[in-house]
Amino acid sequence: MNDSSNAPIDSPLDPMPCAVVVGASSGIGEAVARKLAQEGHRVALLARRRKALDDICKEINQQFGKTTAVFYPHDVTKYNKIPALFQQVLKDLKHIDLFVYVSGVQHRFGFSEYDFEKEREMIEVNLLGAMAWLGQAATLFERMGRGHIVGISSVAADRGRVGNPAYNTSKAGLSTYLEALRNRLTRSGVHVLTVKPGFVQTELLKNAPTTFGVISPEELADDIWRAIRRRRQVIYAPKWWRLIMLIIQHTPSFIFRRLSF
Repeated sequence: MNDSSNAPIDSPLDPMPCAVVVGASSGIGEAVARKLAQEGHRVALLARRRKALDDICKEINQQFGKTTAVFYPHDVTKYNKIPALFQQVLKDLKHIDLFVYVSGVQHRFGFSEYDFEKEREMIEVNLLGAMAWLGQAATLFERMGRGHIVGISSVAADRGRVGNPAYNTSKAGLSTYLEALRNRLTRSGVHVLTVKPGFVQTELLKNAPTTFGVISPEELADDIWRAIRRRRQVIYAPKWWRLIMLIIQHTPSFIFRRLSF
């Protein structure tokens, strides 16, 4: 349900594009929402934390002097609520041109730890929530014959590593799902972008055992916006991760399984 502090955007003569960002209360999602607003979009922000969303929207709206951002508190694992909420967002915005799924969870695991509850949450948020929301966007955009879908995957999707099997699985599944959407929707004029960041300065970073080449959410948001404009299919961020992952992808299994990351 739309939050009571939101004023529905009603400008039928205003051609401003509209975007939806799921997972927008901090980190990458917040940076992407702010970037899209800066680039002339009206934005709908969705996440669980109501106050964080409210604060971000107020800042964006004060910056532009009009209602540019609205928010909808939402837990992506409440799958049965997604169709109705999607329609509510569409009704409020009047149209949707761009849909970005950012929501993600990454738990820390010990080397010999197997905790299904933590694994299940990562699958539910990182993959099933994405499928539930992106299916709604795909249906709309296919009928429209245009639109942009963006999914935030990870370099972790490219190989099954020992450190966090379920996280790798969730992101690999998301990458495959996005590729399948791309292959299905490209014939309808719909653009689908898969984003594979390395280490980004967000809350999830604290659960990474090692880090290097860390970038800010704002840097990643800039990369995503350039990729949307150029209708890129897959990007690594920073771009040198593509070479690293090419090496990792082609490392023989008998060597790769001995690595500790």
